[in-house]
Amino acid sequence: MTLKTFLLLAAVPMALAGPVNADTVAEIRLMPQPDLTWETTPEGVAFAALKGNRFEESYMAMVRLPAGLVSPVHVKTAGMYGLVVSGEMVHMPSSQDTALAKVLKAGDYYEIPAGLPHLSKCVSKKDCVTFLYQDGPFDFLPVAEAGQ
Repeated sequence: MTLKTFLLLAAVPMALAGPVNADTVAEIRLMPQPDLTWETTPEGVAFAALKGNRFEESYMAMVRLPAGLVSPVHVKTAGMYGLVVSGEMVHMPSSQDTALAKVLKAGDYYEIPAGLPHLSKCVSKKDCVTFLYQDGPFDFLPVAEAGQ
């Protein structure tokens, strides 16, 4: 990843968060990887909260998908913005031919619009880890339940 790409991607969460008020900035917040607290869903997907409560508001989190995981086709009611940290992933609209799927690797960015039926896969032999920002609360609505 080039320095220019890194700086651009690092600026995304700051731009989405809005202006900084000097009166409210008290300290730099650091979260080394060993200090992350992972919560694992019954499906094996793990979330480590960075900012916000994912069930109540927009949030930032590290997300880990088990190697080989393929999600059912689903929609989200909020937009998703992610950066692959490790592993190899596929995110694709359900209407797309699987032969056209692009494999994302560490340093690659993805954006999934709200309401788009899609599936996600961890196609690597090791778990996939991604930084995720979602501009609204978390939900996971399988297409059959979403009325699509």
